[in-house]
Amino acid sequence: MGVKSKTVLKSELKLPYKTASLCPECLKIISAEVYSEDNKVMIRKICPEHGETVEVYWSDIELFKKAYRFAHDGPGIENPIVDESKCPFSCGLCKIHKSQTALLNIVLTNRCDIACWYCFFYARKAGYVYEPSLDQIRDMTRLARSIRPVPTNAVQLTGGEPTLRDDLIDIIKMIREEGIEHVQLNTNGIRLAREPEFARRVREAGCNTVYLSYDGVDEKTNPKNHPEIPKILENCRRAELGIVLVPTVIKGVNDHQVGDIVKFAAKNIDIIRGVNFQPVSLVGSMPKREREKVRITIPDVIIRLEEQTNGEISRDDFYPVPSVTSISHFVEALTEVPQYELTTHWACGMATYVFIDESGKLIPITRFIDVEGLFEYLEEKAEVLMESRIKKIRALKGLLDLRKFVDQEKAPKGFDISKILFDVLVKHDYSALGEFHARSLFIGIMHFQDLYNYDIERVKRCEIHYATPDGKIIPFCAFNVIPEIYRDKVQAEYGIPIEEWERKTGKKLRSEIYRVVKKPRD
Repeated sequence: MGVKSKTVLKSELKLPYKTASLCPECLKIISAEVYSEDNKVMIRKICPEHGETVEVYWSDIELFKKAYRFAHDGPGIENPIVDESKCPFSCGLCKIHKSQTALLNIVLTNRCDIACWYCFFYARKAGYVYEPSLDQIRDMTRLARSIRPVPTNAVQLTGGEPTLRDDLIDIIKMIREEGIEHVQLNTNGIRLAREPEFARRVREAGCNTVYLSYDGVDEKTNPKNHPEIPKILENCRRAELGIVLVPTVIKGVNDHQVGDIVKFAAKNIDIIRGVNFQPVSLVGSMPKREREKVRITIPDVIIRLEEQTNGEISRDDFYPVPSVTSISHFVEALTEVPQYELTTHWACGMATYVFIDESGKLIPITRFIDVEGLFEYLEEKAEVLMESRIKKIRALKGLLDLRKFVDQEKAPKGFDISKILFDVLVKHDYSALGEFHARSLFIGIMHFQDLYNYDIERVKRCEIHYATPDGKIIPFCAFNVIPEIYRDKVQAEYGIPIEEWERKTGKKLRSEIYRVVKKPRD
């Protein structure tokens, strides 16, 4: 086992700095500058042919600097799939990619039963139906499992609307047979609501989590599936199929409800495991004035949460994704088995865990655990374990000191958080991890890029990838942001014309539309 690079908190970020981006018009790789202005972080780039583009990168400089302190690159890919390395035009994965595939997306169909104005997947718009075969899906899964040093262990089935596949249950079973331990279903939930036994069948097939589209707490903010939400929760409860709410956050549309969304999740914590906010990615051509109306970034969502929960959740409770790499380093040093390192770019996302006390109050994990102290401690223990196997027993005894990072008086009552941490980290008792997740609510914000705020350094560190039938694995912000090179090109190649699909299946694409969601008026 090779020695891993140590997670070291970086010194203060110096702005401005240079990065590489793309021209939103011609897709030429151009230099970009990330700089501060009016307490915001901006990105500026100039294309010789199409001129200057200026966009908000992050809306709060202090949160940006905090996130940067935890920046950490992973071990990369030992067996890259493609030889060429011209990011982001040669994705596959290549030898310069710095992060592992933590979550593999497999698009099961580009059909959908809801037509949303902001969606970039829609078969009728594309003119063809893309639906990989079972054999193609198996090959994609096997390719991801072949990645080293850590084979992919989590798959998200997505679309379009994946529940439109009649063979979905067979697909889930097959993916589990290939060694994938975590399968999540990205869905609008319509079928889960309309077919009472469907959730049970999905769960029994091996699906762990429903990744549920949920944009607000009323019909105005969540027109796509608001009437079905109670039935979705009821059927998933009966099936013991956990749910993560996934709101697409758009300024002026639903950003006033981010606090209410978390409160709704907290009231249903028995079945809702988390909320993963996704600030909208602005696809297509959009003038700057129009972008400013709807643009929202990670700090915007965090600050709105702080305001809308009256400080029960605050900006200080959030940490960037790579902050947890010390946990991976410790477990790897202890087990001598390579572990996932969540080494996305520091600007990609932030998250926290929240507990609920007897009165219903939200208690972020940072209020009773010294998070940064614990991360530093685990990194130190990882170094000790790496230096000498003889010292392992002594190091493990020292882990009893985990209690010093927990303020028991402020911790939620009824379970011992320090014991759970010990059981998970040292004993690898994942029933303890299950207890942690059953009592807590994950709150994350992941901002996928668009051509206006594109940073190629983020693409190199992406950990959410797509598999394609041509034998490649593509980072999210290449696959969806440059669709003419990746998503649309591949799906057109492996898709069939709508007329042919309708003739073969005896179905009409238009008849599948259950609901149309129109753009709200200003």
